[in-house]
Amino acid sequence: MTDSYSAAGVNIAAATRAKDLMAAAVRATHGPAVLAGMGAFGGCFDAALALADMSAPVLVASSDGVGTKTLVAAAVGRYDTVGQDLVNHCVNDILVQGARPLFFLDYVASAKLDPEQVAAVVAGAATACQAVGCALLGGETAEMPDVYAAGAFDLAGTIVGVVDRAAMLPLPTIAAGDAVLSLPATGLHTNGYSLARRIVEAGEGYAARPAILGGQSLGEALLAIHRCYLDEVAALRQAVTVKGLAHITGGGIFDNLPRILPEGLGAEIQRGTWEIPPIFTYLVEQGQIAEHEAYHALNMGLGMLVVVAADAVESALAAVPVARHVGSISAESGVRLV
Repeated sequence: MTDSYSAAGVNIAAATRAKDLMAAAVRATHGPAVLAGMGAFGGCFDAALALADMSAPVLVASSDGVGTKTLVAAAVGRYDTVGQDLVNHCVNDILVQGARPLFFLDYVASAKLDPEQVAAVVAGAATACQAVGCALLGGETAEMPDVYAAGAFDLAGTIVGVVDRAAMLPLPTIAAGDAVLSLPATGLHTNGYSLARRIVEAGEGYAARPAILGGQSLGEALLAIHRCYLDEVAALRQAVTVKGLAHITGGGIFDNLPRILPEGLGAEIQRGTWEIPPIFTYLVEQGQIAEHEAYHALNMGLGMLVVVAADAVESALAAVPVARHVGSISAESGVRLV
C-alpha cells in the first residue's frame, strides 16, 4: 500500500521527515497556554489563562496567504522568509482591529514535498511567531501532485488574536481633519507579485543588481520580509489615541483606507511626504506603470496607515520616529493623491 501511494506521487516518509525537521522550531513558540500542539489531531489552547486580564475579551481571526511571492522564493531558492511574511501579514490584519495574537496555524502544500524546503518555511513562521509572542499551534503539510505544478508550493495561515472590547478599532470618532500617518513598508510585503514577476522575468531577471537597489539583487529586494507593526502600534497607542489603522495590502491605499472610515469620509495623501523604497521606483519605471495603478496594486512604501487627531501628530511622531505624517481625512469620500 505504501509503495502504491508513493507511485501515485505521495511520499509519507517525506512528510514525516519534514515534521521532524520543523518540530524544535514549532515547539519553541509554545508557552503554558498550549495544552496540545504539534502531533495532536487538533491544537488546544487554554483561553482562560490567555484572557484572564480582560473584562470583555473579543476573539479576532484572519486567514491569508503570501500569493505568488512563493514563486519568487522558489526561483531564488530561499524559503525562510515567506513563513515570516505569512505570520506578519496576519498579525497586521488583526492588529487593525486592535487585537494581539494568541496562536497561529499554517498550511504548506506542493506537488512534491521537499522536507528541507518545508522545514525552512515553517521555521520562518516560527521565528515570526516567537517575535510577537504567538504560539504556532499546528498546521498541515500536504503533497498534492495533481493539483500543484512541479516546483511550486502554496502557503497560507490562520491567526487568532484577542482584544478587550473597549479597545477595539476603528473608533467611530474618525472625522474630517484628522491626520493620517504612515508606518513604512520594507518592500512589496505580500501583494503585487504577479505584476512584479512579470516585469522582472521579462526584463533583467532575479539575479540582476540594478544600481537603484544599491547592490541588492532584484530577488533579494522582492523577498524583503513583510514588516510587522505590533511594536510600533503599541507605542503609538501608549502615546496618543489611535482612531484607526489600515493595513495596506491588495488594493493599495485606494481600497484599504476606506475600509476603516465612516460613510461619506475620504482621505488625501500628500505626495513626497514619505520615502518610497527603490524597488517600487524600479518596477514603476521598468513596467511603465501608471501612478493610479501603482498605488492600487502596490503599497508604494505605505505599509500601515494610522489615523489620529490633528493635535496628536507631534506626540505620535515623537513616540514612533519612523512614522510619517502623510495626509488627512477629508469630508469627500474616496482616497486622492495630492
